[in-house]
Amino acid sequence: MKTSLQITFHNLDRSDAVEAKIRDRVKNLESFYDHIISCRVAVEGPHKHHQQGNHFRIRVDVKVPDRELVASREPDEHHAHTDIYVAIRDAFDAMRRQLEAYSRQRQGKVKAHETPTHGRIVELDPHRDFGRIGTPDNRLIYFHRNSLVDGDFDKLAVGAEVRLSETLGDEGPQASTVHLIGKHHVVG
Repeated sequence: MKTSLQITFHNLDRSDAVEAKIRDRVKNLESFYDHIISCRVAVEGPHKHHQQGNHFRIRVDVKVPDRELVASREPDEHHAHTDIYVAIRDAFDAMRRQLEAYSRQRQGKVKAHETPTHGRIVELDPHRDFGRIGTPDNRLIYFHRNSLVDGDFDKLAVGAEVRLSETLGDEGPQASTVHLIGKHHVVG
């Protein structure tokens, strides 16, 4: 293990078995992200005044370049944390997810969610089951009655605002899905 590790125990005696489990989990974290600078783990035992349902609190602080990540499992969050090894597992699993996300972000692999195209209906032909949508960049996009999601084509009106998924059809751009936007419609 190359990571600087500090383990502290509160309200319980130090345990070689618990320390060994934590060291294994830190080694596992290093396999997900090999630029961990340091790791501090605080293990807090149950308070002496509780009669039943004593829970362990585990806090994992990991320092990486330009950031500190923290994962903790609070006592009342999960009843399973009456077992110290389950509490350790859950805290380190949460830290692993944070490290994976941090690593993806550092590598520029974070998904960029494409903003859906918006527009307004500029033409409707209910007899031939189609319409056209005008976009802010002055394009006309064809859509068919069947492209409308969660709406009634026969109740559409020119000027209605829509969100659409655009594809290229045989005769130019067309909408594969059209979602009506308005005060009674939720943008999803």
